[in-house]
Amino acid sequence: MRAKLDKQPARVAWLIAAALIMAMVGIGCGDDDGGGGGEALSEIGEPEGEVDLIAWAGYVEDGSTDPKVDWVSDFEKQTGCQVNVKVAGTSDEMVQLMRTGQYDGVSASGNATARLVEGGDVDPVNVDLVPNYKTVFENLKDQPYNTFDGTHYGIPHGRGANLLIWNTDQVKPDPTSWGVIFDPKQAAQYKGKISVYDDPIYIADAALYLKAHEPDLGIEDPYELDEEQFNAAVDLLKEQRPNVGEYWVDFLKQISSFANEDVVVGTTWQYQYLTLKAEGDPVASSPASQGFLPEENATGWSDTWMISSEAKHPNCMYLWMDHIISPEANAKVAAYFGEAPAQSKACDLIGSLPPEYFGTASHCKDYNADNPEFWSGRVYYWETPLAECGDDRGAVCKDYNDWVQAWTEIKG
Repeated sequence: MRAKLDKQPARVAWLIAAALIMAMVGIGCGDDDGGGGGEALSEIGEPEGEVDLIAWAGYVEDGSTDPKVDWVSDFEKQTGCQVNVKVAGTSDEMVQLMRTGQYDGVSASGNATARLVEGGDVDPVNVDLVPNYKTVFENLKDQPYNTFDGTHYGIPHGRGANLLIWNTDQVKPDPTSWGVIFDPKQAAQYKGKISVYDDPIYIADAALYLKAHEPDLGIEDPYELDEEQFNAAVDLLKEQRPNVGEYWVDFLKQISSFANEDVVVGTTWQYQYLTLKAEGDPVASSPASQGFLPEENATGWSDTWMISSEAKHPNCMYLWMDHIISPEANAKVAAYFGEAPAQSKACDLIGSLPPEYFGTASHCKDYNADNPEFWSGRVYYWETPLAECGDDRGAVCKDYNDWVQAWTEIKG
């Protein structure tokens, strides 16, 4: 997300109001053992022996996917905290799972964090109890998607962009624009072979394309869409619908679809792209020289580890948050998943990782890990759409409920 400090007061006020309402009705308070009640831990006590996590695929690897890819086992040995993980495919799924009260923490993206804070599902985080936080990249700290009303609600994990991927045997010449899947004439060449992410937040991808190609709409932020802008994005996706062969959530299914050439072009994450490349499949994405982005730029994510307000194992959760942003662990996860690390000291380690991690000496340069201008100008981090536009238009933008309803109509 671009840091729009001039827009933050409206969003902060909205969250404060929601928090006051929740406080009055007693929503979202955890039990005494779980560190709930809306307060951060003041000290870390005896580890409870396990921790239950919700995470994106590739974020919590213990050697079960690949015996040589593991940043969990050492943590378990050092802390005595057995790591149990539930992989989620969308932010909506993460929010729903967190609201069961069965998990200690989640690797939430920006389109989930505000909802979790508003709902009282997460507690503030005492960053003083997370020593490795000190050397996290500064432009990942105190951001609108991890800090609310000056209170930290999470620990940055990493960030990246949503990629355009294509089969080099089937898609020629190499596309430089999202037009290959959005422009009706171009997309029709690959009818039934386009793969896109199955989530209401994908409406922002269409809005970003329109931002570049229909400037008269006046789109500035793909998550702040008034009725005209929103309808234009929805109409574009309805027009795209006949050409879509796959709406994906399951990352393994998308890998299989590209490997079998059931689909040949679409939007993906670095994890799928790197896995397909490692298996020798003929796929490509925008080159590193472009920051892996098409000419219109891209949506993306900046993920945050958050602790449940009903955490049963808060001490292990704090130990996990410190571990995952340690130089060694953060280097491994950033290289393996294909994202910019949150930990500045991770950059010196990635190039020396075993080949199974896909790390290179230029990883942090390629992924613009320490390039604030890149993130503020080219990658639009997922965030929760609100009715309050965040500018002088007022409360005329479509909120997340509108996005969910429209997504149902788009898919038919």
